[in-house]
Formats: sequence, C-alpha cells, structure tokens
Amino acid sequence: MSRNGQYRTYDMAGTGIFVGHFSMPRGSAFALHWHDLHQLAWSAKGLLRVGSEQGVWLLPPSLALWIPAGIPHTTESAGDAVMRSPYVDPACSEHIGWPEPTVVEVTGLLRALIDHLIRTDLAPDARSRAEAVLLDELRPVPVTSVSAPLPRDPRARTVAEALRADPADARTLTDWGAQAGASSRTLARLFVAETGLAFGQWRERARMQAAMPHLAAGLPIESVAHRVGYATASSFTAAFHRLVGVTPRQYFPVRD
Repeated sequence: MSRNGQYRTYDMAGTGIFVGHFSMPRGSAFALHWHDLHQLAWSAKGLLRVGSEQGVWLLPPSLALWIPAGIPHTTESAGDAVMRSPYVDPACSEHIGWPEPTVVEVTGLLRALIDHLIRTDLAPDARSRAEAVLLDELRPVPVTSVSAPLPRDPRARTVAEALRADPADARTLTDWGAQAGASSRTLARLFVAETGLAFGQWRERARMQAAMPHLAAGLPIESVAHRVGYATASSFTAAFHRLVGVTPRQYFPVRD
C-alpha cells in the first residue's frame, strides 16, 4: 500500500482479480485513499464501515461494496474483521458499468469464489474461468447508505455527540437547549444547514448506525430496538426498512 493508501504493488500479471486477505482488529482503519483497480470491499468476519462522498455503508459478511477505481474512500472495522477483498482490473470488467459505490449480495457462491481466488496455485485458464463467474455473480441489492454527519457548530455538535454516545436519549431540541447553549430553533437550523438533515432525520439515522453492530453481533431485534431508542421491535424494523431499504434480518441474515 502506498503512502496515500493506494494499492499499487499488487502483481496483476496474468490475472484480472487479486484478492487481498488480511485481518483488521477492532478499530483498524485506512484513512482516505483510492485504488487504480475496482475494489469489492468485503469482510468474511465482522463489520466494515466504508465511507465516501457518496455515503457511508456498514457491511456485514452478507454484503459487499463495489467501489469503482479512483473513488476516494475510508475503510474501518467496527469489530474484529477479516478482509477478503477482490481488486479487479477495469479492463476485465467493462461490462460492470456502476459509476458509484454499489452494494452487492454475498451469496454462498460468491463467498466460495473469493476464497478460491485467494489460491496462488491455480492454472491460468482455471483462474480465468473463476474470475468470470465471480463477476457474473455480482448482484446489486437495494440498500441505501445511512449517513449521519456531525455538525461543525459546537452547539449542535454537543447534541450530536451525546446522541451518538446514547442513541436512546429521547430528549427534544428544547430539552437540549440549556446544555448546548442555544435555542431549539437555532439548533434545528444548525442541523439542517450543516448536515442536510432535520434533527429528527439525523437522530433516526444515527440510531440505525448504532444498531448495526448490535445486529451484526446477533442480538435479538427487540433488544437492539430498546438500546437505540425504539419502544418495540416492530417500530424499529419499520424504521430500518424505510431508511436502509431492507429489513434487519435481510441485512443481517441469521446463519446456522
């Protein structure tokens, strides 16, 4: 990896896909970087957080993110993760015309193909066939990024950081006014101006972000709902589906 985080040292001679395989202990992060190759950001274990100008994605092993070459992004582990990330030569994937980061489903076949292509002893023709099948197996899923950027103004930021620490806190902007040193109207204006979201929208997205590590750990939906401020599992599930595009169990399938 180069100083700015670009992967420039992979030997792609004779291959169209190189699979990067490494551990990312909890809290590991790659600062803003980009690649000359397309990347399929995927973790076989744990939860990844990938951010770019286009959004922020939290990715369990059931999902991966196609990141087109040249897109600046950050990557961090939200728990102990094991990256198995294919890097794809753009010349071999011209039929994949996704100009922006795109979430794909990690099927059993796709997982097996990634594991298969880690091998270094494959004959060139066998490797070429497996690479072609892997690219054919990429299927977008209707998952929306859930971004809750922090406001810059210290008054609104005080509220936002407190809610990130305790997403179940149900205080209104009026309640927050004395602690933040601003009126509810000023705080409401600051959230819209600096995050692009009304306060209620921002808090809901922050709650979804807080919920995902708990869901990835296999906690019951009802327990997760209470931890992030929802009275019932059904109200949490409805909000998750509306914001993310799928239900919690579709995003985090229960595996045997």
